This record gives sequence, C-alpha cells and structure tokens, in this order.
Amino acid sequence: MKLFLSFVKPALALYIASLSFSVFAEEKFRVCADPLHPPYSTKAKDGFENKIAALFAKKLNQELEYYWFPQRIGFIRNTLKSQIDNTEQYKCDVVMGLPVGFDFAKTTKPYYHSTYVLIIAKGRGWDDITQPSQLENLSLQREESLKIAMFDRGPGTTWLQKSGLLEQGIPYQTMTGDDENNVAMKIDHDLKAGKIDMVILWGPMAGFVISKSPKDTYKVISMESTPGMKFDYSMAMGVRYGDNKRKEILEKLIDDNFSQIQSLMAKYKIPLLPIPKQTIRKDDD
Repeated sequence: MKLFLSFVKPALALYIASLSFSVFAEEKFRVCADPLHPPYSTKAKDGFENKIAALFAKKLNQELEYYWFPQRIGFIRNTLKSQIDNTEQYKCDVVMGLPVGFDFAKTTKPYYHSTYVLIIAKGRGWDDITQPSQLENLSLQREESLKIAMFDRGPGTTWLQKSGLLEQGIPYQTMTGDDENNVAMKIDHDLKAGKIDMVILWGPMAGFVISKSPKDTYKVISMESTPGMKFDYSMAMGVRYGDNKRKEILEKLIDDNFSQIQSLMAKYKIPLLPIPKQTIRKDDD
C-alpha cells in the first residue's frame, strides 16, 4: 500500500498542476498596462514587463492581449477592477508590476528586488562624490550650485529633506500626465540638457536613463536602506482579490522561469538585488 501511495501522490500532484494550467489554456493572457511607460511597458511592447508577459503567454499557450491605460491614480480601478460594459468580464486580469503587499490588488510572490540609486552626470563638477552622504557636507558655494531632481513623493525627497537639501531640489511630478514623456524619459532629457546634474531614481527607471547614454556617462551609487529610511523594494505581479487560481499559476511561472526573468531584466540595466525572505500575509481568499 505504501508503495502504491508513493506512486499515486506524485502522479496526482502532476495531474493537478497540469489541470491548473489547462483551466486557462483556452483563455487569453490579458494584461493591464500603460502604453507609454518605459522601461516597464509601451504600445510597441518593448518594455521588460511586456517581454515577461509575452514569455508567460507563450508558456501557457495563450494569446497575449493588452488593455492600455496610463499609470496614474485610479489605474487599478480603471483596469483590473473595471468590467466591460454590460458584461461580467473584466478589462484585464494581470498587472505585471506592483509592490509586494500593494493594498488594491492581490500580489504574487516577488520576481525582482531593486533599489533607488543616485545618478550623477560626469564632468560637471561632481565626480568626487562617491557616497550620497558627501552631499550633506558641501560648502555653501557648492550647495548653491547643486541641481538635483526632487519628486513630489518618494524616499529620495525624504532623504533630501533630512539632509537639508530640499531647497536645492528641482521639482518633478511622480505622475506627469504627459502623453509624450513619462518620468524616466523626462529625467533622461533634462540630464542631457543640463537642467539637472543628478537624481535619486528608482532602479528600473535609472536603468532606462543609463541605457540611453554612452557607457560611463553617469556615476551610479546605490542608496542604502537604514532603519529609518527604506530604498529597496520587492516587486510582484497583481491580480484581483479572490482570483487565487491565477495567482498560483503566475507564481509557478515565476518559479519555473526565474533565471530567464532575471537575465531579461539585466539587459535593461536594472540594478537587481537578492530577493529577501517574504513574510506570509493572510489577506484574503
């Protein structure tokens, strides 16, 4: 009997796993995404989230379909939680990038971990800076010449405030509403134009800026998290609360294709850190 059970249990597990994938075999892989949000997603489908979505759709033998909507306040409400008129079907089923534990959607296990970095344009009088803390002890003359981007929210702005550099910040909006440039594109343009000389930027967007200029154009310094200031975060995918089967399938895809995902993201110059052990969150069923 034990020998029989030892055979049946693995066989049953394999059957259940195959059944889980077959449940979605005839469906489309329907993604909620911003049409102009490099390096994450674009209508040209050349962002890293586009590439991962295409990989997953191929693995599931599904057609990849997008519902496009700008990444701003109300994104989840207007995409993942929004139903098609006069039907019970939602406009899309998966958001490819959300912080782990995001309140407005059920998140998967993380598939990457990144950090904010300080990007400094070389050859503009700041080449001696090797640690962010050096900016806290500048002479008055150098401090007055500092041109650093400052966003309306985020840890970079908090750091500038704690470092006494808020008055030197050049303001930018986290969500621009610009139909031609997202934040990363705007920062890339303004660094090249000399409007700013440095910026504290989230890893994927920093990777985009770095990739748009020749090698050694910028000095890149990781912002180290401290007990009172967090700069590194784990990122996951999101589904609707209650859509547990889809979450399970996404997590299996993450596990089975993790090395390929990491290699793909590395091509986008994204600073990747080891994913820390996650605390299990009992959110819903």
